[in-house]
Amino acid sequence: MSAGYHTSWTVPEEHRADPAYVEAGAAIALGQAVYDRRTTLGLDQATLARRAGLTTDDIDRIEGGGTSPTLPLLRALATALDAALDVSIDSDETHVSFVPHAA
Repeated sequence: MSAGYHTSWTVPEEHRADPAYVEAGAAIALGQAVYDRRTTLGLDQATLARRAGLTTDDIDRIEGGGTSPTLPLLRALATALDAALDVSIDSDETHVSFVPHAA
């Protein structure tokens, strides 16, 4: 019997072409990259927020994929996470990662 949880999602092709879908995917990719780098550094959201000059709510929103970032925000995050921001944008896909600065 099913518990009601989805283990995989199938997205219809017509949705993949929707600009809102593409933008949401980019925001989610950024949020995941921020979360991954923050946890790798052992930081909590409050510490990252302080380093970036943001609020904890801002960090929560970014990590949740609820922000369309500006260049100043991306720069603040990269600086706060002691990393370079690597972004690859294709027509329907965005890859985001923070590359640690050399020690």
